[in-house]
Amino acid sequence: MSREIAQKILLLDEIATREILFVYVDFRSEVETHFLIAELLKRDKRVVVPVTLVTEKRLLSVEITDLEKDLVPGYCSIPEPRVEIRKSRLIASSDIETIILPGSVFDERGGRLGYGGGYYDRFMACDAPNAIRIGLAFDFQVVDRLSLQAHDELLDLVVTEKRMIQVIR
Repeated sequence: MSREIAQKILLLDEIATREILFVYVDFRSEVETHFLIAELLKRDKRVVVPVTLVTEKRLLSVEITDLEKDLVPGYCSIPEPRVEIRKSRLIASSDIETIILPGSVFDERGGRLGYGGGYYDRFMACDAPNAIRIGLAFDFQVVDRLSLQAHDELLDLVVTEKRMIQVIR
């Protein structure tokens, strides 16, 4: 199902016409992104992945060029860019054109619940407010309506293996 979702994503204008893409690196039961990242790199896209700064409660944006060489286990064992490349490949968040993000539950209105840390909500609101926001989900993770908090950021699109939910904000 992850590969089906990735193949749908790769056909989107929000991907094809953009140069700098922020993509989460999957862990646990999230939609897998390794195939997607590898395909984006083959298409000469600049792929930026997050580094979690726990004490600052924010995400850094670091460009990777090789999935195998650039990533090591980081916060909660989530693959993150190696420490040695973080400074030299740091990307200004304002340069990010599209954000591809995970979640535990999504809704038909572009609502998203993550894992409670608020990292992605802060990143979207403060660091990359103009980027297109795309959530990746398995269809069973999508409900009609979530009870959202004021700080929960909405997405522009939710892509599952069965459908694409375009959100009008």
